[in-house]
Amino acid sequence: MRLDKFVIKSTELTKQQAKQVIEAGDVMVNGEVVQQVAQQVHENNLVVFANQRLVARPFRYMLMNKPANTICSNVDEVYPSALNLLTEDRCTNGLETLNVNKLYLDELHIAGRLDADTTGLILITDDGRWTFSITLPTNLCPKVYRVTLSKPFKSELIKTFKYGIQLQGEQELTQPAVVEIITEQQVLLTITEGKFHQVKRMFAAVGNRVVGLHREQIGQVKLDVELGQWRYLTPLEVSSF
Repeated sequence: MRLDKFVIKSTELTKQQAKQVIEAGDVMVNGEVVQQVAQQVHENNLVVFANQRLVARPFRYMLMNKPANTICSNVDEVYPSALNLLTEDRCTNGLETLNVNKLYLDELHIAGRLDADTTGLILITDDGRWTFSITLPTNLCPKVYRVTLSKPFKSELIKTFKYGIQLQGEQELTQPAVVEIITEQQVLLTITEGKFHQVKRMFAAVGNRVVGLHREQIGQVKLDVELGQWRYLTPLEVSSF
């Protein structure tokens, strides 16, 4: 972890304040003054500020059922950030340890984003390495989407998705995908990639159009809260990635 992020995660300092105290020489790592904010520190390093050993707050891991017209960003833009929904009344577990005023929302990020109009499962954390293990393309983490289409889905296309689809602007075929037909115009799609607008582009490539998109599962983690609600992941869910 970068030294400035470690200081932020173990104190009440803002990003700018952490930068200032580090560059001023007020932070020591293993007995030596370090003034480079990007210096990497590890769990076993001794980091001292104001004569106090700094201990980072534990990482947090959450899931949310993201509503439409919210964005997977830390700041509001045209639509509000989904992180605004991290409130006590929307949490379904962990309330005995929850202090909403101490959620440190600016430290959190969303692992695996969804478009503003897409609903469903998003994972929220402040653990960058955990996010990397989920989003690294070579890890082939499966993601399951419930897809509503403008036209009936032709069953013969199941093999097309299995063997890969040529997306516009891409040189290689998509990785093998699994399609399960629910109704004429609704399917479950499992993919292991996360290309830009991939699901919508895959169905467009076979002459159909996505009119509704909802993510139900990432890896072994399944969505089990109502729209707009969130909860903490279990240790087993966290370690499954």
